[in-house]
Amino acid sequence: MSKKLENITKIKTKSKTSTPKFYKVFLLNDDFTTMDFVVRILMMFFNKNYSDAYDLMMKIHQTGSALCGVYPKDTALTIQNKIHSYAFKFGYPLKCKIEE
Repeated sequence: MSKKLENITKIKTKSKTSTPKFYKVFLLNDDFTTMDFVVRILMMFFNKNYSDAYDLMMKIHQTGSALCGVYPKDTALTIQNKIHSYAFKFGYPLKCKIEE
């Protein structure tokens, strides 16, 4: 064996995996976005069936906001951006917020 191979430094690595943080995604009530549009958003972006989407829309309407889903950060941000873009496209000021 050559001296070069004997002098190789061994490096120990620790592999540590952690679960990603999850973020809550809320829809906020406003005075301009129609109830039908909110139901459509809930069905499109949160995969709710009509009945669950309607019930959740009513909760948003009555209490001012509601938790619509919990996702990893990147997914939550993507959903938020898609909702804001979609609402803007149709002229609605619907807002979506995320919290850790």
